[in-house]
Amino acid sequence: MTELQSLDPSTPLFAQFKEATGPIVLANTFLVPEDGTEAFLDRFRRQAEFMAAQPGFVSLRMHRGTAGSRLLMNIAAWESTEALARAFGNPEFQRMAAGFPDGVVSYPHIFEQIDV
Repeated sequence: MTELQSLDPSTPLFAQFKEATGPIVLANTFLVPEDGTEAFLDRFRRQAEFMAAQPGFVSLRMHRGTAGSRLLMNIAAWESTEALARAFGNPEFQRMAAGFPDGVVSYPHIFEQIDV
């Protein structure tokens, strides 16, 4: 099962779900055990198909760290925090999330786009 950690301890994911905003991006960095990437990605692909069918889903991309890194990063765009929270709380999503290989650590965080 995946261990959920806060990238910013002052704003855990569940606190972020309470802020009504959008559009948003969920950036989720995963630390995957050595030799566990393919098993993780097999499970993630099934979960991604489920999420893509949820109301408010916009897009998803997965990235792999370079130079032998054990990091993977998912960038998922959603219409709103409400849509993401609803999908995340879906019992089917929770069932799928519980099936990930042991030793995976997840660092999810919600972001809004800003002008620079």
